[in-house]
Amino acid sequence: MKKIIVFGGGTGLSCLLSGLKLFPVEVTTVIAVSDNGSSTGVLKEEYGIPAVGDVGKVLLSMANVDEDFINLLSYRFHKEGTSLDNHPVRNILLTALIDLKGNLTEATRYMCRLLQIRGEVLPLTEEKVELVGKGYLTDEEFYGQVDISKNVRYISSLSYDHDIHIGEEIRSKISQADLIIFSPGSLYTSILPHLIVKDIVDAMNDAKAPIMYVSNLVSQPGETDQYNVSDHLVILNKCLGSRKVDVVVSNNARIDEEIIRKYLETEKKTLVRLDREQVEKQGAQIIEDDIFSIEEGKIRHNALKTAFLIFSYLMKSEY
Repeated sequence: MKKIIVFGGGTGLSCLLSGLKLFPVEVTTVIAVSDNGSSTGVLKEEYGIPAVGDVGKVLLSMANVDEDFINLLSYRFHKEGTSLDNHPVRNILLTALIDLKGNLTEATRYMCRLLQIRGEVLPLTEEKVELVGKGYLTDEEFYGQVDISKNVRYISSLSYDHDIHIGEEIRSKISQADLIIFSPGSLYTSILPHLIVKDIVDAMNDAKAPIMYVSNLVSQPGETDQYNVSDHLVILNKCLGSRKVDVVVSNNARIDEEIIRKYLETEKKTLVRLDREQVEKQGAQIIEDDIFSIEEGKIRHNALKTAFLIFSYLMKSEY
């Protein structure tokens, strides 16, 4: 069975994995744990643990259990002034399991068994970490994922608040992979947190597997305003060092202009357009198709179509 390793975080990663789980591939997911917003940020500070929010979302996207169980883990408490307000059950459960099992990796492994997940889910690190952005013109530092997401235009480089270590298992999974994927998601706060870790970049540079980027459909306000597909590639390739992204999966279908206009007005998001010539200049193969869907007025990847394109490429790929 072919092996895929996926790096990312957030909703884009969860959507991608919900499609990949339908195909006969062995998937390992590595998740950034530097988020510091909402419930995740509170638990992270109070318990001194890695961010569990994206881990929980991914676990649910890959689960093979009944809908009632999914709804239970997705349930978020809403009662202002109480200690549980704004916490989803999955975050509380993962926090408890870290205490019981000793670390987030073992807590996640238990959840994978509980949710009958085929594949592995690994946190990037077991440590409580924060992203730090260095300002262009001053010594100002932007501390934490939330602050960085709002100020990317002023930031010259990203790092962590201390050197972090990744497990040998992640390095081994990269080495054994038939395909390495960067998922859709926030470029600077979900994808680059993996690529500022030297051990990850070194392992990718030594790997034989092709590297794929599944392009975002819309921009991230404050992070990637007005970015096209090639703009994302420039950033990824700069961080990868001697390796470059080999193949890009992108939407080529027309999206209704009224929906695009509403996105710009209400969420300050713009469409990420496929600028083929600029992408090809960077040496990347393009796989393009109609891979978007509209869910409750939101532009999302069609999980099944996107996963099918990835699977088809994987079956034809030889390296």
